[in-house]
Amino acid sequence: MRAPKKAKKPVAKRSSAARPLKITYATLGMPNPKMHDEFDRALDRVKARLGKMHPMIIEGASVMAEETFEDYSPIHTDWLLGKFQKGTARHAREAVATAKKAFRNWSGKPWTDRVKILRRAAGLMEKRIFELSALTGLEVGKSRLEAIGDVQESIDLIHYYCHQMESNQGYSRALARESANIVNRSVLRPHGAWVVISPFNFPSALSAGPSSAAMIAGNTVVLKPATDTPYTVLEVVRCFLDAGLPDGVLNFVTGPGSTLGKALISDPEVDGITFTGSYDVGMEIFRTFAEGRYPRPCIAEMGGKNPTIISRKADLDLAAMGVMRSAFGLQGQKCSACSRVYIEHPAKEAFIGKLLKLTQDIRVGNPLKREVWLGPVINKKAYTDYMAFCRELQEAGRILHGGEYVTEGDLGKGYFCKPTIVDRLPLDHPLWKKEMFLPIVTVAGVENLAEAMSQANAADYGLTAGFFSSSPKEIEWFLNNIQAGVTYVNRQAGATTGAWPGYQAFGGWKGSGSTGKAGGSLYYLPQFMREQSRTVIS
Repeated sequence: MRAPKKAKKPVAKRSSAARPLKITYATLGMPNPKMHDEFDRALDRVKARLGKMHPMIIEGASVMAEETFEDYSPIHTDWLLGKFQKGTARHAREAVATAKKAFRNWSGKPWTDRVKILRRAAGLMEKRIFELSALTGLEVGKSRLEAIGDVQESIDLIHYYCHQMESNQGYSRALARESANIVNRSVLRPHGAWVVISPFNFPSALSAGPSSAAMIAGNTVVLKPATDTPYTVLEVVRCFLDAGLPDGVLNFVTGPGSTLGKALISDPEVDGITFTGSYDVGMEIFRTFAEGRYPRPCIAEMGGKNPTIISRKADLDLAAMGVMRSAFGLQGQKCSACSRVYIEHPAKEAFIGKLLKLTQDIRVGNPLKREVWLGPVINKKAYTDYMAFCRELQEAGRILHGGEYVTEGDLGKGYFCKPTIVDRLPLDHPLWKKEMFLPIVTVAGVENLAEAMSQANAADYGLTAGFFSSSPKEIEWFLNNIQAGVTYVNRQAGATTGAWPGYQAFGGWKGSGSTGKAGGSLYYLPQFMREQSRTVIS
């Protein structure tokens, strides 16, 4: 039932430490030691408020459901982070109806006013960055750098989309005129009520990014996070609300995808949807959403089975570091993670030796500690899947490193897995093409680059791909032949990972994306609008 009072909005507190350097996914270490101290203080503040009940937010008010679910940390499964509402189809309908009602006034605001509010939200996220990051670390199991990077990307995405709206003058453009008394214009207009379904792995960036794009464009939003990460997304929502969003422009609902999620995607009043998650769920949403009275935009950002190709002419030190960071960063739980490597035979053994050395040096443990780089996988299912995949890989190939749980001390209370390297897996084995979403990478030697390219393009996915070579001719060949939306060449910071707003567009081909347009780049924002041609004769 609905509570009569508005949801409480906490006062933002500015961090006391200056942050002269920005942390991105390509950052190799904490650039300012004081940032560790800020993170520690924020972590203490976050821990002090764990375990509480949290509402959904519809039309600016706290909404409770009859049932709730509990949110535990993957670092230690005794750590109760909070209790959240198990929203139903009724809550989905209510949230969509609220968004529809708020659409007229919100879309009628000058786009400049919308941009001001969204920029204020980004400013609040900047002020709260360490608390948001600490909560992300607790809830997802991210390292400090990964967690801060997630929140910083959210901030940069909002600023980027605001800038795109400004640089395109609100997407209103003059067209050719037949005569002096005729004025023709092309105007992009918002659709209406937009649903955003965000994944667990980037709870800030993949909720704030599409939600802000939708709202800057003039749409209103119903945001449903993954059930593994409702707390971080709730605090992101509070940043938007505290920035002055009118009631009903952004609504926050929580609950299972099997019930609440299905109700949202099957609601005929929903005008558009953005989903980030697996291929199977994304395709189900895409097909379901197409069954309405007329076509509606569906931005499905799905999985990846991302290859790295390594030439015999490559710098193997660069390649090993790039593959290690992309294969095992965030425990391999990125849709852009490097999960397969094809390397020309003459370079294979030397490369594997370097990759093994880097992997053996990885510290696995509580990712909230300063010195730890690799944390737990997200939940019990991922934990059991890891061992099932490792058994299958051991039977068909050879595990060079990993293939085991990490259970020493308190780590036995969490979902910790060793980073795993596999070779001698037959190239026709199904796991070369199946997304595992775990810290597992398979390596194969190939006769030549043509064979590597054939294998790389054989998967149904086409999200990211990496290449290492010193030959300009080989590099041009790779870029012209790889079937992937995001490509990297000779990137030590991440062979297939690390895209950043305004620097690398992030979107997939084939089974990795439904639109061919990428987030954090030039063509993303117009997807949340539709064109209207206007001719006025005086």
